[in-house]
Amino acid sequence: MIVIKKAKRENIKDILKLIKGLAEYEKLSQQVVATEAILEKEIFDEENAKVILAFEEQTVVGFALYFYNFSTFKGRKGLYLEDLYVLPRYRNLGIGDSLFNYLIKEAKEQKCGRMEWVCLNWNESAKDFYKRKNAKPLSDWIVYRLDESNF
Repeated sequence: MIVIKKAKRENIKDILKLIKGLAEYEKLSQQVVATEAILEKEIFDEENAKVILAFEEQTVVGFALYFYNFSTFKGRKGLYLEDLYVLPRYRNLGIGDSLFNYLIKEAKEQKCGRMEWVCLNWNESAKDFYKRKNAKPLSDWIVYRLDESNF
């Protein structure tokens, strides 16, 4: 049975392991500079992000990391899903659904005006998953990024 729980400080090793697993899946492992110390400070000390974990028995098998942003048009905060990842051998068991549904419930409880995320254009399984959730891709918008080396 899968259980979704808010991450605790003692889960930091699992969180970093899942982040590295996601980066490997996305062929971006070289970009991971996060450490346990950085994540502990950012997530638990400064509360800049929140993490939920999917457990099968005592084993962490997936996660979602999110934070709140703000919509000037809505005049309310929104939930921004940064990452959702399930270990490969636990996929197609409804764990992604459970994590995503938890976030929808959280967004409703927090009275968010919307929930947003980005998806790599080659990730067909993720795009199919989000379509099944009735999410709409925003084709009118281009994502831009300014990396800290350019600040």
